[in-house]
Formats: sequence, C-alpha cells, structure tokens
Amino acid sequence: MCGITGIYSLNAPVDLSVLSAMTDTLSHRGPDDSDTYVSKDGTVGLGHTRLSIIDLSRRGRQPMSSDDGRIQVSYNGEIYNYREIREELRSKGHSFRTNSDTEVLIKSYEQWGIECLHKFIGMFALAIWDGGENKLYLARDRVGIKPLYYYRENGLFLFGSELKAIMEHQSFSKRISLDGLALFLRYDYIRSPYTIFENTFKLEPGYYLCLCNGQFEKHRYWDITESYNMRSYDMCEEDACEMFEEIMIDSLKYRLVSDVPVGLFLSGGIDSSLMAVLLQKNISTPLKTFTIGFDEEKYNEAGWAAKLADYLGTEHVESYVSEDEAIRTVSQIPSIYDEPFGDTSSVPTCVVSKLASKHVKVVMSGDGGDELFCGYKHYMKCMHLANMIEKFPEIIQNALKATLNGLSVERFEAIGRTLGISSLKRRRNSYERNQRTLLNMIKKDMPEMYRSRRGTWAPECLPGLFKEDYQVHDETFDENFSAIESGDLLTQMLYTDFSVWLPDDILAKVDRASMSVGLEAREPFLDHRLVQFASRIPLDLKYRNGESKYLLKRVLSRHLPRELYERPKKGFSSPINKWLRGRLRPLVGEYLGVDAVRKSGVFNPDEVSLWTEKFYKDLSVAPSRIWNLLMFQMWYERWH
Repeated sequence: MCGITGIYSLNAPVDLSVLSAMTDTLSHRGPDDSDTYVSKDGTVGLGHTRLSIIDLSRRGRQPMSSDDGRIQVSYNGEIYNYREIREELRSKGHSFRTNSDTEVLIKSYEQWGIECLHKFIGMFALAIWDGGENKLYLARDRVGIKPLYYYRENGLFLFGSELKAIMEHQSFSKRISLDGLALFLRYDYIRSPYTIFENTFKLEPGYYLCLCNGQFEKHRYWDITESYNMRSYDMCEEDACEMFEEIMIDSLKYRLVSDVPVGLFLSGGIDSSLMAVLLQKNISTPLKTFTIGFDEEKYNEAGWAAKLADYLGTEHVESYVSEDEAIRTVSQIPSIYDEPFGDTSSVPTCVVSKLASKHVKVVMSGDGGDELFCGYKHYMKCMHLANMIEKFPEIIQNALKATLNGLSVERFEAIGRTLGISSLKRRRNSYERNQRTLLNMIKKDMPEMYRSRRGTWAPECLPGLFKEDYQVHDETFDENFSAIESGDLLTQMLYTDFSVWLPDDILAKVDRASMSVGLEAREPFLDHRLVQFASRIPLDLKYRNGESKYLLKRVLSRHLPRELYERPKKGFSSPINKWLRGRLRPLVGEYLGVDAVRKSGVFNPDEVSLWTEKFYKDLSVAPSRIWNLLMFQMWYERWH
C-alpha cells in the first residue's frame, strides 16, 4: 500500500524538486521508502511512497522499471492473485527478478497491454508510463477502494492518491468549485468525478484513462450494471449459503497474502463477525482483532465485539474513546481528508485505525456488506413506506400528495400515526427528510426520494447560503435508478449506494483514516467476484419479511450461537449533537462566526448565523448541517 503522484507536462520539462515535494506530501501513506522517476524527454514524472507489505526488500521499491526500461510503474494497492498470474506469465516466457506484485503488473502489461486490468483480483490505483508508445495510463480498481485524483489545465496534467500532492505543484489553481461544494453540503461528500476544486477530478471506479501526445481519453473497463440486470440465479437458500461461503473464504484467503501481520476491525456486527469466524477457522494462529468503544451506549458496540472475540479466541485489542481524544481527532479531519468530508463516522474510523496501526500494518474491514446485502435501515424504511402507499386507493394518494407540502411537524406526524407508518414518528429535525420521502414516493419519483433520504442540506436552503451561483450535479442518481431495467426499488437503491455512496463516502473515509497512520485496509466483501455473485442472488435472500442481510445471517448461524450476532444495528457513528452543543461549541463560534465566514468568502455570513442560532435555540436543525458548515470552514483554513 502506497501513495502515488505524477506530472505530465507538454509546456515545460518536469521539475524534479517539485515532483519530490509532491511525493513527500504522501509520506504518511508510505513511510518505509520513496523514490521518483522523470522520463528522458522531461515530459513525465512519477513519484511513489512505499508501505512495504509484499517483498519487503528494496527490490520492490517504486517507481519500478521493466527490464528494458521502456515501462515505468507507480502503483498503490495489492494484486492478490499475483502469484497465479506470475506462473501464467512464466509459462509464456517471462522471467522475474523480484517477488513483488508490482513486477507482475509490469509483465502483465507487457503481455496483454492495458487489458491486463481484467486479470487482477485486488485493489489499486496505478500509473503506467509506456515510453515506447509515449502513453501514460492511469487506472482505478473496479469498486473504487483506492483513490486517484487528477488535474487538467493549460497543457499540465497532475495526479495523486490525495489532493494534497496535486496542491503542492506551483501551477495548481485552488479555485473553489461551488458545484463540488454544493454536492458536499447536500450529501456530506463530493461524488466522483467532481472535487472541491475546479479542473480537478476523481477517476471513477472501474475506469482507466490514457494520455498520449496531449490527447486525453477515458474508458470504462468494468461495470456491475450488466450483472444487476441479468436474471437472478435459480438457487435454493442452502445452495446460496454454500456458494457465498466458498467465495468469501477464497476472498479472505487472498487478503491474507502479506509478508507482515494482518488484523481485523471487529465491531460485533454481522459483516465483521462473519469475517472473523471464517478467518479464525482458516488460520492456525489467533486472529488479531481491534475494537473501539464509546461511553455513550447508543454508539457503543465494544461489548458485543468482546463477547465474539472471547468465543472465537482472537487476540483482541479494545480501547474506549474519551471525549478529549474524539475532539482532538475532529481538529485533524481537515488535514486527513483534504477535501471537505462530512461523514461523522470519520472520527471513530481514524481512532480505530490509529489503534490497529500500533499492532499491525494490514487490517481487514467489512465495508460493502450493507450495500450488497441490504444492511442499511433506510432500505427497510423506504420499502415499508412504498408497500404502505401501494395499498392506498389512488384518491387517497392524490389527497396526500396535495396536502403534504407545508404541513407542520405535528400534523405530519399525526398522518403517520393515522396511517400506521411508525417511521414518520421521528425527532423534529428529521421531519423535513421524512416529508420529502413520503411525498416523492407518492409522486413515484424514486431518484428524488433517494436524494431526500441521503441528503443533509435541502436544495431550497442552499441558495441562501451561497454568495455566488452554483449547480448540484444530481443527474447520476436518475441515471442509476433508470439503469436497473426491472424498476425494482430495492435493487435501485442497492445499486445506487454501491455505485456512489460506497466509493465516494465509505471507502474514501476508510482509505484516508487508515493511510493517515500507515495502515493498509483490505475489503473482502468487495472482491469483484463476490460483488457479481451478490448482484445476482434473489432479493429475498437479502431482505425477507423485514429482515436485512438474510443470507449473511443464515451463514453465520452455521458457525455462531444466535445471541452473538442477532441484535439491532447501531452503525459506526459519533455523538455529534452532544459535541456540537458541548465541547465543540467554541469551535463552532470560531469558524462559523461572522468574521470567519466573511474571510472565506463563500457563504453569506448572516445566513450561516441564522442557522447556527436556530440550531442552538431548538431541535429543528439537524446537527449534520452545522457539522458540514464547520467541516468546510475548517478545511478552508487548512488548505486555502
């Protein structure tokens, strides 16, 4: 696991000192080694920082050259099946001088060209400079586990694992993209391909791009859409359990490939419990597991994880997060996530990564289980609402549609009680979201319904906040929903979360948190073979009679007593409402005060003050809205 960066310049030769400075910004991602490469004509420069995981010798350092010097590679990630590919390449006449997967990548490119991407089981963001063809390739893994940013303007192309590397170049322009900022406020993150800066983009999962003589082309080499639209497997529950367990064990074994110890984030939830039990059954030594806890029971899962660790006999490390440590971590978020990031679970993710890094260099994480097997609560809420609405006569649906807009909180909740829709009986700051959800379901506008469930700042609130014009690029959600040919709401939500929420929020969160302390996070649920399997199993194996993750629970029941995994889902989040009203209140005053907002020059100071005052006055403003404003202002001070 590493950090990569580079320059492609048509206007002036690459400056080695600038390239080195860009590389140095990523030292946290690769604290073990670093190096650079500049092509003879000065057009291309590659930088690399190394976290040594496979072939720990200096022979594995990067950028790595092909035997004849024609090809140079700077690569972040792991190709788990590199040993099998190496044997196939040997049968075709290739020889090897290292034991690294990077050399296998180079030889694979020599043998199959850029189509070699289809050979790899793994996670990666890579740069390949082919001096013979005068082509620079950049590629990102199928699911988007590893990040890759790039900048294009006036004949200059910059790229890096993180924005901080690109920002180090003197020609990079830090012009704020108001469109990107609007996406952040709306959804807590900025979805691909947009970023917080103009002319700066994220390469989307499953894509590669090619630069040749100033020409730029982007291609998609993997797309899960086709798999979701195929006919579901015709299999019984028992066969599905067998097939899932077989694929999962194979995925876990691949992710044990390492020359350093491997551990596991253990929350005690379904996904991490399943990984823990299957891992411990397939290794001969105690598995190293890591858990953090909170004093507030609402957010604390440490007790469940400890019970499971004791049952399995893992080497368990547990740490409770003090409020002091959490608040210190909040101040580090802008530096770790170098574009605004509003997912509050970034705080515990940073803390547990720091804990694990003291014991191991590699850790497995259970991300992807929720998106593939229907684990989030909003799936159940939306399905319940959809089923209820479908039972109403059309005349009642039309009446509801006509009266929902502008209802008070009390009247809206009364409708929920009358109709037996318990999910509408929520805290006051959830009123707006629930109202929009119900209204858009009645209107059969499912993409808009999804936005209302996933959104933080409502669209009509944003114009008052911004001093200048902007756009919210929401077209992806419409495209994702329409891509599912069956029109099935649950499949549409699963597919959209997998395609957008997972790579741009969840995986970004885990990558930055883990790599900030030189820790490699591996994702067994996101092996592309398991993803393809999950996309084609019948829906009732994911969600049955109100029960989510049905198949995973059936597999777990083969190995664990029910009391060790059967419990309500808590999620991995933080008590931000308490923090904002308590220890973080001075920080809110500092960064959201009139002078600070006026200094950044993006928001209207009076409007921000109105929202802040309203938040502290009553419970009608969601704390996530104030949190997002705070995260932007703190980010702006750090990076602009």
